[in-house]
Amino acid sequence: MSEESVPSMRRLPVWGYVLLVVGYLAVIQTIPRFFKPADADYAKFDTIEAITHGLWVTVGLGALVVLVALAVLRWWRPVFVEPVQSRLPRWTWVFPGVMLFAVFAGTAYSRLADKGAAFTIALLVGALFVGVSEEGIFRGIGVVTFRQAGYSEGMVALWTCVLFGLAHATNIFSEGVGALPQVLVTSLAGYFFYVTRRVSGGLWVPIVLHGLWDFGIFTGLIGDEIYVGAAVFMLADIVLAIVAIVTIRKVFPRRSAPVPS
Repeated sequence: MSEESVPSMRRLPVWGYVLLVVGYLAVIQTIPRFFKPADADYAKFDTIEAITHGLWVTVGLGALVVLVALAVLRWWRPVFVEPVQSRLPRWTWVFPGVMLFAVFAGTAYSRLADKGAAFTIALLVGALFVGVSEEGIFRGIGVVTFRQAGYSEGMVALWTCVLFGLAHATNIFSEGVGALPQVLVTSLAGYFFYVTRRVSGGLWVPIVLHGLWDFGIFTGLIGDEIYVGAAVFMLADIVLAIVAIVTIRKVFPRRSAPVPS
């Protein structure tokens, strides 16, 4: 195939990306309501039926929106492959490293054992598709959009994290005001996943890490008793927030140029 016959990438203005995010949220917030039980709690899955109806439908639709958008935009490579000149130094592996440690230390293995292998696999698959859906729309399409618009890398990180946090504010319709703290927590997590994209060289590691992180959190919500291991995830957030503040100028030099998309 000649170079002239290779389809060129389309451009997506920032306002178009915001509309895409709004449409994405509308899909994953409305359609799943027809499938999951009316009394289902947010991020709580105690049966395989609850996983398939309350998680698989939601993340499946989200992933579909992402894949259709990528096909239309022809952004496969810039979304999944980080430019070499944008790679971060190796020390930034501390961000995914701490998160991965929290997953292994904080997962409620005993509760998974009680539920069985089929339940565990179903929950893991659903959690991994959360990574596909959310990383695809925010650290994938979002990062490329802001880069193409000429934003500095610091602003790319800021706005994708802010939008990621605000997207979780839509849970207020199903969870009430208790969903508001999610805005801050998910904005911080968005930065950790953003750094993971840049240090790992692409989107696949953030996708898997995001899925495992949510999987670990989901396991702590199985049953009605409070799971003390959930504190490991909160501690990891606090530690990485401090690291992020201390190292912000190392990640984003004052005169850093925009990264080519």
